[in-house]
Amino acid sequence: MPRTGQPAIRLVGAAQRAFSVLDALAEAGTDLGTNEIARRTGINPSTVSRLLATLVAGGLVEHVPDSGRYRLGLRLLQLGNVVLARLDLRQIARPHLQALVDVTGETATLSLPGERDAVTVDFVQSPSSVQGVAQVGRPSIAHATATGKVLLAFGSRTLPSGPLKEYTRRTITQRAALAAELDRVRDSGYAFNFGEREDDLHAIAAPVWGSRAELAAVVGVQGPSWRFTQAEMDAAVQPLLEHTLQLSLELGRSGHAGEVVKT
Repeated sequence: MPRTGQPAIRLVGAAQRAFSVLDALAEAGTDLGTNEIARRTGINPSTVSRLLATLVAGGLVEHVPDSGRYRLGLRLLQLGNVVLARLDLRQIARPHLQALVDVTGETATLSLPGERDAVTVDFVQSPSSVQGVAQVGRPSIAHATATGKVLLAFGSRTLPSGPLKEYTRRTITQRAALAAELDRVRDSGYAFNFGEREDDLHAIAAPVWGSRAELAAVVGVQGPSWRFTQAEMDAAVQPLLEHTLQLSLELGRSGHAGEVVKT
């Protein structure tokens, strides 16, 4: 077969099911048993058991003897560090994250577009004793976070079919309402999140553009809802847009401010 330089388009079902198991463990954020993983993925328990055994053998999943449950393995961290090591964007963006923390007093995050969700690759923590908790490697749920909305609005991503999961009473679960929200994000150049993934967390986020006018990253600011109020979020918009503009220019994006902040 002649080489095309492109990846094959036929996928391996067993590998896809293994990815589903890893996604379930990542989304849960805690140890899971075989039956719970089967319920979350829709894969039958006997197949899940074999997949787990394979993933454990490869170091991607760990078995917890005391409970019989499973969790993500350290090899994923090793692989992730290899990827992160080549992301010069983190070094370029770090001063901007620190400046946003200095201005807002809240946690600033840097996320990169993934296949389905944006993923946090760096953050600078708020100096306050009560903080908006950020985690490297954590996905930003597309329809339920400010960063996720930016990805949907500017990153040529689409939501999978089916109902939108409700994380809190404020999560947007109607597709028409989400479409209207994404239109607002495109018009303004930034997104809000008012307790839509976690009740007590507010956030704003804006796009960072690359040299080819592609969505290169998303910068966000997040904090506890009782402190990062609507007024505080509104005040943080301008510095956020200024820093995402400057970061975009540093990545080679040309044009006027409006062209960088908006599409």
